[in-house]
Amino acid sequence: MTIPRQLPNAITIARIPLAVVFFVLLLLGGADGLPHPGLRWTAAGLFILAISTDWVDGYLARRFDLVSDFGKLWDPIADKLLTGAGFIGLAILGEVQWWLVAIILVREWGITIHRFVVAREHIVAAAWMGKVKTVVQAVALGWALLPLHVLIGMEPWRIATLVLMLLALVLTVASGIDYIAAQVSGARKDRKA
Repeated sequence: MTIPRQLPNAITIARIPLAVVFFVLLLLGGADGLPHPGLRWTAAGLFILAISTDWVDGYLARRFDLVSDFGKLWDPIADKLLTGAGFIGLAILGEVQWWLVAIILVREWGITIHRFVVAREHIVAAAWMGKVKTVVQAVALGWALLPLHVLIGMEPWRIATLVLMLLALVLTVASGIDYIAAQVSGARKDRKA
């Protein structure tokens, strides 16, 4: 079986407009403190579908030997746009604390900017801890976006959301430290060579 060479990259890029549509639906679904359950469910479903494509494009790229520098650079950026839209949207709606979102976004976009700065020298692919962080962020956001409080009650839903968000925060900070340590170590090796 063969697939078009640019399919994994096309899937990656498709996450960018999906992030915008998701963000608009999320805000419309919870505007003015009067949530619209249909829009909220649609936004949550779109987020889950879009974040799932991260696995799909990576799998296709590895399975069919289509890994590219473009994909290595843009895949994490598309992920950060999507998850960033989720975190910011939930903070705007008052469902996640702004301080938590700020820490996560500073780490995410700081590393993204660094990736762009060094892109001419080399492409920095996501490390295993960064991949785990993305999965945990996706699970935390997916949980928080789904209006499950209707089914399980507001308090259990809030507690589970808080626990998942704190776990995402810890892994985000830890993977950021891991990234910085790897970059410093790599720079030292380059200077010695």
